[in-house]
Amino acid sequence: MIQSILKQKSTRLFIILAGFFITNAVLAEFIGVKIFSLEDSLGVPRANLPLFGASFSFHLTAGVLLWPVVFVMTDIINEYYGPRGVRFLSFLAVGLISFAFIVVYATMQLSPSEFFKTPSDVVDPDISYRRIFGQGLWIIIGSIIAFLIGQILDVLVFHRIKKATGEKSIWLRATGSTLVSQLIDSFVVLIVAFHLGPALQGTDAWPLKQVLVAATGNYIYKFAVALLMTPVIYLAHHWIERYLGKDNAARMKRNAMGEEFDNVPAAG
Repeated sequence: MIQSILKQKSTRLFIILAGFFITNAVLAEFIGVKIFSLEDSLGVPRANLPLFGASFSFHLTAGVLLWPVVFVMTDIINEYYGPRGVRFLSFLAVGLISFAFIVVYATMQLSPSEFFKTPSDVVDPDISYRRIFGQGLWIIIGSIIAFLIGQILDVLVFHRIKKATGEKSIWLRATGSTLVSQLIDSFVVLIVAFHLGPALQGTDAWPLKQVLVAATGNYIYKFAVALLMTPVIYLAHHWIERYLGKDNAARMKRNAMGEEFDNVPAAG
């Protein structure tokens, strides 16, 4: 049974894409709790521009480091497996993120052993654990909301552009759909994770202007990366065309657009 499934190149490709897509989605939730300075990391002066009544510099969530991979994966899944493929993996990712949420929350309720406290320069490792992962839980909630909205928009814009341009302008449908979806995603996740969530929990919440400044920096970063990733998108498409074969790849892409063709293995 497994041999016949894995024998199909389109099925193997979907499994590989799904693995990278879901792994990055889950990892982004756990590393997203860290906010870092892009300028300090690169060793350049901060922008310090006035924006929304605050000082704007690039303060980004660590989750954006994985965003280029998600960008490429989403584009390829859209191209070859259509909205159904993206929806399936999006809901699967949300389910697994929710599972991770439950597991992490359960570990926060465990009583710490004295061995957990001893070899550390942290005053109370258990409190630190709760602070880091507790804040991460709001990031998970915000990310799930933003992720679903962003994926729906991405699929919609991607296929609208493709219907208008046909097989031409891969960069336009890939980058255009991403820029629209990530505009919403960048603001929703930070508003929920660092403003609304902590306010409801009664902990320190970011002022709204701080959230807007950070979200703007995240979106500008994603905008720039989307443009820089254009050659990678073309390279990925070239490799996949060679792997699947031109005829099979063409049938899968037409099927992904919702047209009726002969059965294409694992394309629907």
